[in-house]
Amino acid sequence: MSSLVHVEIVTPTGMIFKGDVKMVVLPGSEGEFGVLKGHASLLSSLKAGIIDIEKEDSKHELIAIDSGYAKVDEFKVEILAKGAVSINGSDESEIAQHLEQAKELIRSMSSDNVALASTFANIDKRSGLK
Repeated sequence: MSSLVHVEIVTPTGMIFKGDVKMVVLPGSEGEFGVLKGHASLLSSLKAGIIDIEKEDSKHELIAIDSGYAKVDEFKVEILAKGAVSINGSDESEIAQHLEQAKELIRSMSSDNVALASTFANIDKRSGLK
């Protein structure tokens, strides 16, 4: 029996991510929360931040969003985001470029300097780049 949950991330420009994963951590409006297969059903608003996707091979994919909503049930997580940027790449310079795009996306959504600093620190920590 599979222990994977299906995740879909969609923006107005199209599908950003679709696949079966071990776990996904979402930036909920009341704080981060993780979702595994079998999670209780819920709807949540999402704030600007990082979606951390742990794939079946235990590698992580990071996607920055500016805001959105998540619909969670036992087997599937559907995320509708206003804007999203993948923070992945084949080398450090590509990842650094995506990090800057992600920070700009998040910066455009918030004027709260404390929240921005916390989010940017989280991005840097999870991406492994300083």
